[in-house]
Amino acid sequence: MIGITMKKAFSIAAISAGTILGAQSVNAEVTKPNIVIIFADDMGYGDVSGLNENSKIQTPNIDRLVNEGMVFTDAHTSSSVSTPSRYSLMTGRYSWRTWLKSRVLNGYQRALIPPDRVTLPSMLRENGYRTAMIGKWHLGMNMATDGSVSEAMDIKIPQTAIDFRGRITGGPADVGFDTFYGLSASLDFPPYVFINQDRFEQVPLKYYDNWKIDKSNTFGREGYADANLVAQDAMPRLTRKTVEYIENYDDDKPFFLYMPLTAPHTPIAPNSRFIGQSGLNAYGDFCLEVDDTVGQVLDALDRSGLSEETIVIFSSDNGCSNAANIPQMEKRGHYPSYIYRGSKADIWEGGHRVPMLVRWPDVVKPGGESDAMIGLVDVLATFADMVDYDLADNAGEDSESFMQALRGMRLKSERKGIINHTVFGYFAIRTKDWKLIFCPGSGGWTAPKDNQARELGLPEMQLYHIATDPGEKSNIIDKHPDKVKELTELITKYVEDGRSTSGEIQKNDTSNDWEQLVWMSSEANNE
Repeated sequence: MIGITMKKAFSIAAISAGTILGAQSVNAEVTKPNIVIIFADDMGYGDVSGLNENSKIQTPNIDRLVNEGMVFTDAHTSSSVSTPSRYSLMTGRYSWRTWLKSRVLNGYQRALIPPDRVTLPSMLRENGYRTAMIGKWHLGMNMATDGSVSEAMDIKIPQTAIDFRGRITGGPADVGFDTFYGLSASLDFPPYVFINQDRFEQVPLKYYDNWKIDKSNTFGREGYADANLVAQDAMPRLTRKTVEYIENYDDDKPFFLYMPLTAPHTPIAPNSRFIGQSGLNAYGDFCLEVDDTVGQVLDALDRSGLSEETIVIFSSDNGCSNAANIPQMEKRGHYPSYIYRGSKADIWEGGHRVPMLVRWPDVVKPGGESDAMIGLVDVLATFADMVDYDLADNAGEDSESFMQALRGMRLKSERKGIINHTVFGYFAIRTKDWKLIFCPGSGGWTAPKDNQARELGLPEMQLYHIATDPGEKSNIIDKHPDKVKELTELITKYVEDGRSTSGEIQKNDTSNDWEQLVWMSSEANNE
């Protein structure tokens, strides 16, 4: 058996009725498990058939994790778009504490994670793991240039200045991953070239013009590409590399394998064998390909005899994108956000409430369910808890372990709320029962957008009682001024303290005066 014996056993307490449905006792020593995280790109909560009884997309392989593991029904990404969500997963910290206050990075922008920050892979590597990443990074890289550009930290480097033969720094290989194979960003952001460790696999031989896109490729923005790469081949390539990693693994150390997919994000380009199979649209077909990839990874673990000693997590970086033609799917009876309002980029639940499935044989009882409110920002602290590692005060400032929930106990949280963020940088704070939103509309792409909401005369803020109104249909901002005050004070504290968990106060990477902190600006103006 691959793995190192842990110093302490996991003793599982009795479950708390009504919160966790199912947990399994473990009173003996267990080994450090392998860890596989499969991270879908723009896949909604309602796109998993095991979570949506009316789903028109059938996902039998992902449903295996629903049936064989635990479902977190109130799990959230820190943002409703890619880069900030991935930053929080990797660092246990909200991305708006960095210089990235809104939107996402492109494929050429500089590294968002500094080399001295504790990350999920660096923490696990320090605790005896081999670490590997296969897939989409989207957290910036410092690409070699010809010396003609500025070194400003967030500069959008001209593609013509890139030295594609040079070494890449600041990417996965420099923040804790022993091995990396993948892409700098989405397949709608150039460069469309795979990276092996810290070098481009190919020197680009083709330039795609934005106005003359090769429709057989469906890349979304003009830029350099591997002349032999087509978008439809990306998922099969990443899947094949992942399966090979698992089947060829031969080390006494346990492994952490992070697999952030390129699907079902744009370009919505399912492989030919999935086209038309969902009976819904191309996005539905692409979700089937995601499901097939999950099945291949699970089968590889089975064939290698590793399933019983491997934690498998499946989740998504945010909700379904409007590029998937959501109105068309809804007309056909499929709701990618399930019962929740909004979608990718938005502040409403559909933007950031995501599938969160955890299979951990002998610890998580099959068919378990938790209604604990957690964030993917909490993964770092959870695995630190698992390996008995104490995070320093300047690491994982927004991460809190949900290991209690995995062990079958009621999650006792010292943190009073979690923060969500939109593509344009607007905020919301959630407690278990309440949600306060600091913009008048979606804060993103769904109508009413903020300018439309103002034209309609809607309030500048929104308050929802999520416990009774999970669909965020009734804004009761005027009825509960005390709750608005309470939640405003809480989010202000979280911003100013540089953390939302217990520990020594930290500093954000910038001063606390950026434009989306609208309530703090209002408070200052009223003093």
